[in-house]
Formats: sequence, structure tokens, C-alpha cells
Amino acid sequence: MGSFSIWHWVIVLVVVVLIFGTKKLGNIGKDLGEGIKGFKKGLKDGDDAPPAQLGSERRDAGETKSDAAPQDSRKDG
Repeated sequence: MGSFSIWHWVIVLVVVVLIFGTKKLGNIGKDLGEGIKGFKKGLKDGDDAPPAQLGSERRDAGETKSDAAPQDSRKDG
């Protein structure tokens, strides 16, 4: 198959613009950019929590599970 030349990519770009239109492509690009920005912000905000706090949450969750009363899984019927 080989590699594509610049003319192949130009033709593909023109066909895509003709099919979707510039407005829709602009909206897709904007949405993609906002999604990436939000993802990076989420990664940055997730690093703010100290590890000690996460450890205490895990311990609390473990205690509530063991303290809970056992449930009867049998069905009446």
C-alpha cells in the first residue's frame, strides 16, 4: 500500500469538509478541546488530595462493611 502523499490527504480533507461542513467540524474541534481541557483539570485536581486522607477513607469503608448485619439471601416463596 505504501505511504500517502500530501495530495491524498488534501483530497481526504476536502471530502470531509464537503460532507460535514465547516461549522460542524468547528464544533467538533471545540468540543474535543474542551474535553481535553476538562480531563487535564481533573487529573490536576485529583492530585491535591493528600494520601493520608485517602487511607482513612479506605479504613472507614472497611469498618462499615464488617459492622453491617449479615443479610439473608434466601427468597420466601
